[in-house]
Amino acid sequence: MLSITRQYLARYHRLDDGDGAPASGLLPVTGAQRRFVLVRSMDPAGRPDLVPMFFSFPRGTVDPRRLAAAAEHLAALHPVLRARPAVLRGTPVLRLAQPDVPVVQVPAASGEDAAAALRRALRDWAPQGSPLRLFLVQDGPAGEREVLAVVLEHTACDGRSLARIVEELGAAYTDGVGGGGPSSADVDAELDAYREAVLLQLDAEERAGSPAAMEYWGDRLRAVRKQAPAPRPEISGPGTLPSGSAELRMPAPDAGASFPRLLDACRAAATVLYGSGHVVPLGYPWGGRPPGAAPVLGCFLNTVVFPTATGAAPASPEETAGAWWDDLDHAGTPFDEVVHAARAAGSGWAGHLDGLLTVDDARQRPPLRLGGVTGREIHIDGRAVRGPFAVSVTQGSELHVRMAWDRAVHSDDTAKGALAALTDALRAPVPTAG
Repeated sequence: MLSITRQYLARYHRLDDGDGAPASGLLPVTGAQRRFVLVRSMDPAGRPDLVPMFFSFPRGTVDPRRLAAAAEHLAALHPVLRARPAVLRGTPVLRLAQPDVPVVQVPAASGEDAAAALRRALRDWAPQGSPLRLFLVQDGPAGEREVLAVVLEHTACDGRSLARIVEELGAAYTDGVGGGGPSSADVDAELDAYREAVLLQLDAEERAGSPAAMEYWGDRLRAVRKQAPAPRPEISGPGTLPSGSAELRMPAPDAGASFPRLLDACRAAATVLYGSGHVVPLGYPWGGRPPGAAPVLGCFLNTVVFPTATGAAPASPEETAGAWWDDLDHAGTPFDEVVHAARAAGSGWAGHLDGLLTVDDARQRPPLRLGGVTGREIHIDGRAVRGPFAVSVTQGSELHVRMAWDRAVHSDDTAKGALAALTDALRAPVPTAG
C-alpha cells in the first residue's frame, strides 16, 4: 500500500499546466504544512494557525513605510512568505502570489490597551491574504511606546525560520531597501532552493513512513483516546477572553530543563485536567531541515505524539527518557501517517490533540533592531489556542513557563490547578539512580 506521502506526491505531480509538467505557480507542501492546510480547510471560519512575535519600541521608532518596504523585500525573496495555502482537487499546495505585506496601524478602541487591540486584530485575521502581516499599536497611558506584532501563518514558518525573519527584517529596515526588490537571480535561486528543500523533506518523510515505523506507532498509540470533553457554550461578557492563561518564572537548571522532565510535568497537568487512568495524546513539534537542504524559510517541523499516561508517576525518569528517545528514532513519520497507524492498530483516536508542548531557547533568537533601536520582545496572553491546553517553556537565564487553555473546555480553576501540578513536578528533586 502506498504511503500517504507517496500518494500526495503523485497527486501533486498531476496538478499540471496542461503540458504534463507541474504547475509553475504551485509548490508542494511538507507533511507539517499538509496538516496545517487541512486543519484550516476544515475550520468553519477558515482560520489558520498563527505564530506572532511582539516587540515593544519607544514611540516614534517605527516608520511604517520603511517597514513595509523591508517586509515586502523579504516576501519577494522568500517564496513561502508570498505563497497562499490552497487545496486543489483534494491536494494541499502553496500558490505563489505577488509580495504584498500589509503594515496595519491598529487604533485602540475605548477601554482597550495595546494587548487587547492586538488580540482583536489577530482574531479578525482575514483567511485570504499574505501569510506575513505586521501590526502596529500605540502603548502606554500617554502612548509613550509602540508595540509591533510580526505575525506569520504557521504554514510559512517554524522556530528556525523565526530567527532568520527577525534578523533579515531588521537588516532590510536598516539598509532602507527601495522598491526595486531583490534581483531576479536571487529570487530564482531562493525558489529553486525552497522547492528542492521541500522535495528532500518529502523524500525523508516517505522513508520515515516505512512499515516498521507504522508498526511502531501503531503499538505506541493503540491505547490513546481523546480525553477532552466537548466544548461548552463559550463564556461571554465584557472583557471575557476565549482563552485563559497563566505564567511563572523559575530558576533554570544549569543545563536547562530536560525534555523528558517537561513531558513528565505535562503528565502531572493532564492528570488534573482529565483524571487518572487515561492515555492522553500530547503533541510537540520536532524536526529541522533535511540533510543537504539549504536553510530556507518554511515549515519543516513535525508534530510528534507522546502518549501521556495520567495518574501514577512513571517508574523512573529513565523510563520516560527511554520512551522519548525511542520516539525520536521515528519522529520523522508525518502526523497523518501516525494517526493512520494508530487507527489501523485499533485506536479510536482521530488525531485530536488534548495538549501541546513547545520549548523555545530565547538565547537562539536575535533581538529585532529597527534603525539602531532594539525592540524588547514581550508576550501577549489571552489569544485563542488551537486545542484544549498548551504549555510553552522558554529557556534562558530562567525558565519561563506559560500555560493557555480553552475556556470552553477547561475552567480557570481546574487549569490553574493543572499549572500548579506542572510546576510542582518541575521543582521536585530529580531522583538519583541506584
